[in-house]
Amino acid sequence: MANSALVEIEIGGHRHRILFDAGVSPDGLVDNLDRLAISPETFEGIVLSHGHFDHVMGLEGLARRLGRRNLPVMIHPEFWTRRRVVPPSGEWELPVPSRARMEDSGFSIVEDRQPSILFEGALLITGEVDRTTEFEQGMSIHQAWREDGWRPDPLILDDQALLLEVAGKGLVVLTGCGHSGIINIIRYAKRLTGLDRLYAVIGGFHFEPIIPQTIDALGAERPQVVIPAHCTGWRASSQLALQLPDAFIPNSVGSRYEL
Repeated sequence: MANSALVEIEIGGHRHRILFDAGVSPDGLVDNLDRLAISPETFEGIVLSHGHFDHVMGLEGLARRLGRRNLPVMIHPEFWTRRRVVPPSGEWELPVPSRARMEDSGFSIVEDRQPSILFEGALLITGEVDRTTEFEQGMSIHQAWREDGWRPDPLILDDQALLLEVAGKGLVVLTGCGHSGIINIIRYAKRLTGLDRLYAVIGGFHFEPIIPQTIDALGAERPQVVIPAHCTGWRASSQLALQLPDAFIPNSVGSRYEL
């Protein structure tokens, strides 16, 4: 499982493209772009939802294709955190992104905890998401290296989402894994934008341990489009399809959605 999405928006007759996450394999992103006949030279920037390797590794192949172009890569400062997961089967340390390698490859790193505005206000990066729900408490198996040892890190504070408004329809929320909690993200997105109408939520939701609470809260938002992807999982996706059948749309590699 890996995550990568190309976001294309049209403003005043001009099209803009930004890459959201880069997938897990060095060549997978570029190979898929070739299959879809999409030129990465048209990208104006990259947003990485968080520092987990399955959202980052495709930058290597992209750098080989593009060369040194100083393409901006927008991240949260905790993106570089050393992390591991400790499930019952045993601990596993995750590969850590390298700032030096990314900069040497020609990317320009832009770090910010706060929201960032792109394309004349047409796109918004949430930055660090406020955690306000009682039931979205992250994943207890996650740990981070802090100063002198491993510490619990269930919240993955660098998790951020991409927001936009479709004229006449409402707010669109695009997530990577949704470690912040998809309901936290939606509520924070509405506060940031001042938009009360949720049109679409797309991406990885990561809410298997809290399926009933999450679907109840999501249903109360009355989205017209729900597209679970990446880490959402079969159980959560099947429940979304059952309980939000008018909004649910299946996802697969190479899918294109026009909103």
